Amino acid sequence: MHRAPRLTENDVEFTAVRAQGAGGQNVNRVSSAAHLRFDIAASALPEAIKARLLLLGDQRVSKDGVIVIKAQEFRSLDKNRAEALRRLQELVDSAAHVPKARRPTRPTHGAITRRLESKARRSAVKAARGRVE
Repeated sequence: MHRAPRLTENDVEFTAVRAQGAGGQNVNRVSSAAHLRFDIAASALPEAIKARLLLLGDQRVSKDGVIVIKAQEFRSLDKNRAEALRRLQELVDSAAHVPKARRPTRPTHGAITRRLESKARRSAVKAARGRVE
């Protein structure tokens, strides 16, 4: 399996934003959620991985080829930044995996024989249901 290069905070752009949802006074005062932006085209990733990332069909990949991840699970901005980076790495790792090419197989001689015998038996049963003369 091809291993994707490790991403660092230098490869991405972080923005601190206010987290949504319940959290008391703290949620109104502190920008603890992290917005991560990663431009696929401008990155140092191999071309094959870039192409697979753009073809993912993931809602986090914009039409401009920028991955946007919002992490707001933790109360700490540092933990949210680490979580967003982990999610991005997971996405890149999944794109680095090259799917195995499928080679079509043929049915065995025995399988073909069994299928034809089964059809013949079924045909005989149905033929026996006809009108008696």
